[in-house]
Amino acid sequence: MEIKEEGASEEGQHFLPTAQANDTGDPQFTSIQKTPNEPQLEFILACKDLVAPVRDRKLNTLVQISVIHPAEQSLTRYSSTEIVEGTRDPLFLTGVTFPSEYPIYEETKIKLTVYDVKDKSHDTVSTFNENRSFFSHFQRSFLGYASFKVGELLKSKEQLLALSLRTSDGGKVVGTIEVSVVKMGEIEDGEADHITTDVQGQKCALVCECTAPENVSGKDNLPFLNAVLKNPVCKLYRFPTSDNKWMRIREQMSESILSFHIPKELISLHIKEDLCRNQELKELGELSPHWDNLRKNVLTHCDQMVNMYQDILTELSKETGSSFKSSSSKGEKTLEFVPINLHLQRMHVHSPHLKDALYDVITVGAPAAHFQGFKNGGLRKLLHRFETERRNTGYQFIYYSPENTAKAKEVLSNINQLQPLIATHADLLLNSASQHSPDSLKNSLKMLSEKTELFVHAFKDQLVRSALLALYTARPGGILKKPPSPKSSTEESSPQGQPSPMRRQDSIPHHSDYDEEEWDRVWANVGKSLNCIIAMVDKLIEREAGSEGSGGSQDGEKDPSLADSITSPPREDWYEQLYPLILTLKDCMGEVVNRAKQSLTFVLLQELAYSLPQCLMLTLRRDIVFSQALAGLVCGFIIKLQTSLHDPGFLQQLHTVGLIVQYEGLLSTYSDEIGMLEDMAVGISDLKKVAFKIIEAKSNDVLPVITGRREHYVVEVKLPARMFESLPLQIKEGQLLYVYPVLFNVGINEQQTLAERFGDVSLQESINQENFELLKEYYKIFMEKMPPDYISHFQEQNDLKGLLENLHQNIQAKKRKNVEIMWLAATICRKLNGIRFTCCKSAKDRTSMSVTLEQCSILRDEHQLHKDFFIRALDCMRSRQTQEALNESDDPETGCLTDNKPTSRHFYPVALLLVSSHLLVVWLILSLALLLAKYQ
Repeated sequence: MEIKEEGASEEGQHFLPTAQANDTGDPQFTSIQKTPNEPQLEFILACKDLVAPVRDRKLNTLVQISVIHPAEQSLTRYSSTEIVEGTRDPLFLTGVTFPSEYPIYEETKIKLTVYDVKDKSHDTVSTFNENRSFFSHFQRSFLGYASFKVGELLKSKEQLLALSLRTSDGGKVVGTIEVSVVKMGEIEDGEADHITTDVQGQKCALVCECTAPENVSGKDNLPFLNAVLKNPVCKLYRFPTSDNKWMRIREQMSESILSFHIPKELISLHIKEDLCRNQELKELGELSPHWDNLRKNVLTHCDQMVNMYQDILTELSKETGSSFKSSSSKGEKTLEFVPINLHLQRMHVHSPHLKDALYDVITVGAPAAHFQGFKNGGLRKLLHRFETERRNTGYQFIYYSPENTAKAKEVLSNINQLQPLIATHADLLLNSASQHSPDSLKNSLKMLSEKTELFVHAFKDQLVRSALLALYTARPGGILKKPPSPKSSTEESSPQGQPSPMRRQDSIPHHSDYDEEEWDRVWANVGKSLNCIIAMVDKLIEREAGSEGSGGSQDGEKDPSLADSITSPPREDWYEQLYPLILTLKDCMGEVVNRAKQSLTFVLLQELAYSLPQCLMLTLRRDIVFSQALAGLVCGFIIKLQTSLHDPGFLQQLHTVGLIVQYEGLLSTYSDEIGMLEDMAVGISDLKKVAFKIIEAKSNDVLPVITGRREHYVVEVKLPARMFESLPLQIKEGQLLYVYPVLFNVGINEQQTLAERFGDVSLQESINQENFELLKEYYKIFMEKMPPDYISHFQEQNDLKGLLENLHQNIQAKKRKNVEIMWLAATICRKLNGIRFTCCKSAKDRTSMSVTLEQCSILRDEHQLHKDFFIRALDCMRSRQTQEALNESDDPETGCLTDNKPTSRHFYPVALLLVSSHLLVVWLILSLALLLAKYQ
């Protein structure tokens, strides 16, 4: 927000005092007393009785604010107000703020220069680019200037100064400018009537800026917030309500350091997962020449992919500058995994009659692989094409569906997690036995039984059996041990001599083709070993209690044959009795793990071997898109948790149902943005694989930690002890918390006009319909699981149901640029305590237009914003949000939610000409003729 550019305007040269220019000492300056993390100084401006340079001219006034530091001799152009039109007594919306880190002292001088703007550009709402070509967009004349020291303002009566505006020679007085210090939360009652009267003639409100999220969230949460947010930039407005009272609005935009933290966490997990997979492929054992050559080829490409991920992680670790990725960097390879322009947009409303309210929207560029490009489409199309080709190929591979491949990864992950856990609990059982502690023995046995049962359950899937056969036939000289069992006519008609790798999708090997008895014996031995341990523990405890007779009958309930065969001599050491049984369990488990891991790794080999470059590039693209989407999700989840931490209903909803996460897409279905939308749809859908777990922070490091694999991630959110203690028991005990992401997209720019007139919008329609079904399913679960008193407390059931029906009707209507879909989806999300996202190509023009319109609509509908002030409030909020993008954007996004002037003066708006192809041709000819005439 601050423009720290050195230089002095011609009117400002005389402002440099001679005494200061010759001062070479090192004076001690007086710091301004301030609250930590609060702005040092904020003030607003108003002019009175301005003298126009031409009689009867209506002034269009702005004020430029410049700063001269006590130890410097040059004038620093700091900021400016908006332009207030048609009055000699302008009351400016835009105030001035000096954040806590800015070097300002009581001795600092501030110069206020007033200009009359004769030719205002209507492309921007109020302000303009604050650089050396500051006034190049305007024809303006100098009216007058005034100056003051910061200490004079702070020590003045009521902290208000009325300064005379003088001409450049310091002689003639051309009016008065008032400077008034403003502090959030200190507006006097009864002030509204007087100011409202002044303001209504100008259609404007008071505004100043600040940089303090703590006022909104409370200082106790500062460490937690600072772990997520960075460089907050705020504005403070006050607008009149319908009953002529003031409401105060603090608008905050913050960067998130998770933009880089989450991608680095994910890439590290990808490297670890891929290295583990590569090692499992190497340990697959001896294969026939065909499969062995494929394995070597796969390993070569996979090693290259791991090296690429390691290089990207190294480059990301070097990034120490900005905490977000700008739109100009979206095509950089080293920043592929980083989301574009990830920010929190927060509006805090303090109304005179209503409770304070917070409205958060996460703004981010659409998750997409920009460096990879969109020549062949996005993920949605590429994945569908890839699976279709795999299914229909005649090449010699076994086709496993994406569901089966995902299942294989899941089972492998479960094996890797459960095997060490079982070994740990088995050792704890032996430790309890050596201590001769019955209670500890029972607890250890319970944990061992639970984990072993989960382990055994993981191998009940038919996929493991078919994979064992596929791997067996891929071994050198692999033959079947016995003919197929005639369990069905289909199985009997299967050719026994045909090797399975030649088969197609409908010919995945079935259990009847393979000698299952050996696998069944190995698999069942784990359960039998556990039963032996249970029987022995029961017998040892019963003997300790001196109830051998009852122990015999109870043993029989567990397993009579095992209980009869086990004897426990009196006073025998428990450890010696259990150690052989534990050893047997570990041996049986190791045999199962070895066979299952090899067979399921062979399943993964099929997917990789089919089309190596394409398969790995799709994996890379999906990782990139998912990383961008996850960074935004984690940021949104943490902010939502912090905001609603003291709401019992929300916390109950969080662990009972989960959270809805609604993405508002503004991408068109034209050209490259089709591919972006396809990427975005898959990336957001993949967020269903994410679960959250809240843990207590043990140190000052409260950054989230990610665990898991590509098919299932767990994000561990760390809370300070005081915040963690306020959570429900279920969450404190580590219950996983789930999210339900939905995406609704409505293209709104001129490219969407082309798509609707000449192109295809079926992608947008199908995405909206699919996600409506997901939203409806969440609503159904919400109504079933949440208690009726909570539902009625936060929202009437019929209201939500009506909104859903209205949303469905608008989706079915297939109306062009139907922005009603966005409003309805956003309203439903807020009423369901969800997390809101707004996305366009780069999270700049279209996104800012949408967010500001939503904010003003909320003020009107929920907080009684005066109807005559809606447009002016909208202009206030847009005054600086769109400025930089419109003036400096390398990829302007025109045609937003409001009518914008064309960027080129001789090209007519495309939307007005696309009524017929004939007019379009005429428009092209005229435009070409104008261009030729211009350059002749």
